[in-house]
Amino acid sequence: MPGPAQPADLVITGTILTVDDSRPTAQNLAVAHGRIAAIDLSEDELKSWIGPDTTVLSVGDGCVLPGFVEAHGHPLMEAVALSDRMVDIRPVTLPTAEEVVAAVHAEVARRGADGAYLNGWDALLQKGLPEPTLQWLDGVADTPLVIMHNSGHKAFFNSAAARAVGVTRDTPDPKGARYGRDANGDLDGTAEESAAVFPFIGGALSVGDYPALLLAECHRLNQAGLTTCSEMAFDPMFRPLLDALHDQLTVRLRTYEMSTAELRTEARPFDGDDVVRQVGIKIWVDGSPWIGNIDLSFPYLDTEATRTIGVVPGSCGHANYTREQLAEIVHTFYPQGWQMACHVQGDRGVDTILDVYEEALRAHPRDDHRLRLEHVGAITDEQLARAHALGVTCSLFVDQLHYWGDVIVDGLFGPQRGERWMPCGSAAATGMRISLHNDPPVTPEEPLRNISVAATRKAPSGRVLAPQERLTVEQAIRAQTLDAAYQLFADDRIGSIEVGKYADLVVLSADPRAVDPEEVAGLDVRATYLAGRQVHPKPA
Repeated sequence: MPGPAQPADLVITGTILTVDDSRPTAQNLAVAHGRIAAIDLSEDELKSWIGPDTTVLSVGDGCVLPGFVEAHGHPLMEAVALSDRMVDIRPVTLPTAEEVVAAVHAEVARRGADGAYLNGWDALLQKGLPEPTLQWLDGVADTPLVIMHNSGHKAFFNSAAARAVGVTRDTPDPKGARYGRDANGDLDGTAEESAAVFPFIGGALSVGDYPALLLAECHRLNQAGLTTCSEMAFDPMFRPLLDALHDQLTVRLRTYEMSTAELRTEARPFDGDDVVRQVGIKIWVDGSPWIGNIDLSFPYLDTEATRTIGVVPGSCGHANYTREQLAEIVHTFYPQGWQMACHVQGDRGVDTILDVYEEALRAHPRDDHRLRLEHVGAITDEQLARAHALGVTCSLFVDQLHYWGDVIVDGLFGPQRGERWMPCGSAAATGMRISLHNDPPVTPEEPLRNISVAATRKAPSGRVLAPQERLTVEQAIRAQTLDAAYQLFADDRIGSIEVGKYADLVVLSADPRAVDPEEVAGLDVRATYLAGRQVHPKPA
């Protein structure tokens, strides 16, 4: 092998998992100009890459992997949700109802006329929460009060908040969303789905403070070993901000613009560069299992849990759009060259969107479309086979098993349906290239836990749900790196450690293949590199 034209900027030695089938492991690598310049060199070859200014890192008992990829994230929203302006009341932060209610009252008192905004209400996990009726919300505050449900699919608001954003009983429901109303047609203090929810959280967004919030979000992602993250609810108003922050971002962003009632976008497919690029259009076929609005062929159970979240006995949930409305959206954007990413949890919703996808593919053939289905908790084996045959790929929210696994089985769907929730093993068995995701801020950004949960399928109680649906650790790593990058049309640049790709890397405290799968979640992220530059811990 000929020597380098100039020394490397960075040399790393130790255990390296490349996620490259042609060379799965290596003992060293060299980075130059932000990219992998050489890998698995002999001792003499490696020395030739080291100059006086080369940083040399030995990972010792640690392990190097490609930087993790979040295929289904919401960093622009999480930047606000985890800021000082919106109180974090998620179950991972405040596990009890008493703590949540106290936090609501404290924030109302602290913010006064500026309005109180909180995120993470979850009656399934925070047992004993009061029913957040309009009467209760108005009793807590006569100034604006907005509480986001942990799913992100619902918001509870009081009368002052409705007045502040100009929503009244006469306000029509947005396409694919709704404002809750009582028997008289008056607002009941609820908003479901993004088009109805987003107006209520606008007051938590301060344009002047936002750049610092987004950079703090990038730092959180880097701490988890993330180097690339999708934004699955992109609003074009953020484009100027991302342009201004471009050179300060420490996470690559791949954006999916929300489909709008106008069915148009000013962007073109793949606008941007390797730091920020718009790759798709997002649709919410249905909602969240935690609020009862996913589109199922079977009913929710009639239990205390389902009654707590307001599910009518015998309900099979519902879709956000009719089949005709979904077809209108897909047949508008797909022929323009856009990748489509459709949130869908219920099996009946999966059938509908696969029908729409199949029609679009027949009418507008494309060699490499990578159409996506998001979450797919209740997808069947037959639907997975059909999706793969169409070239459709799935991103699975496997971390739901870690937090809601027992509730899914005992409270919502029963053993037959609930235990195979998020069937990663069946998806992988089709040959489909799948990804794992956290949908933050719904669950924390924790790719290592995703890998662990995919390999163990352990619910909070410790029971294993549908062991046949487990992945190997190696499969789960791939779903959190290269195949996640594939879904973002970025696998030619990132996702594996190969010569010519960006040196986006994470250094872990141990080889995840060498520890018990349950222990993978607890491994430390020792360092994260973006294009060969250390972004975590931040260099002094």
